[in-house]
Amino acid sequence: MKVVVLNGSPNKNGNCTYLAGVIKNLASEYNAETVIINVDEIMRRQKIPYCIHCSAPCSGVCYKGTELEAAYLQLGSADAVIMLSPVYFGTVSAQLKAFWDKTRRLRDRKLLVNVVGAAATVGGSRFGGQETTISTLHDMMLVQGMTVVGDGLFTADAGHQGACFTRPAEEEQNGVKRLEILVKRVLEVAKATESLREKREVTLF
Repeated sequence: MKVVVLNGSPNKNGNCTYLAGVIKNLASEYNAETVIINVDEIMRRQKIPYCIHCSAPCSGVCYKGTELEAAYLQLGSADAVIMLSPVYFGTVSAQLKAFWDKTRRLRDRKLLVNVVGAAATVGGSRFGGQETTISTLHDMMLVQGMTVVGDGLFTADAGHQGACFTRPAEEEQNGVKRLEILVKRVLEVAKATESLREKREVTLF
């Protein structure tokens, strides 16, 4: 089982980085492999760090042979993806949106169809846009044909959209509890739907 965590924060030592570590530790308890992708580090090294829709269908010419292609191959071979974003003006970070906008070739090849997706966010204040940010992340994943889940689990409760944090995340005990449930749900559904992803051929070019 492979879980890819997309860290959408530009802050290397910030709250999303902390949450990515928590997810990795939780997933390892269930023998899942976790790959953490820090999207800001990759996007800032791209010659064109955002999609300009230069071709349709996407040729991928702007990132072919770069570390962004390698990141997309990791993404396209995942059983589950957990997206992490800070709340910027009530929505996702520009870095994460730019990374996702360039995934058009993955969409053409249906590499994320039936991949389980979930989200967690960190805001500067309580009721500070965490749920609208999660909603945006869900929309982004749904357009890739992903199976989006929230933090509901039969052995816990029905949950809500995902795990919401107010910074500093490490002091948000309820958020950590919801994140634990979210990871368990993601792994449970990913295992149950494994056969649906067997037809994938993970190539971009």
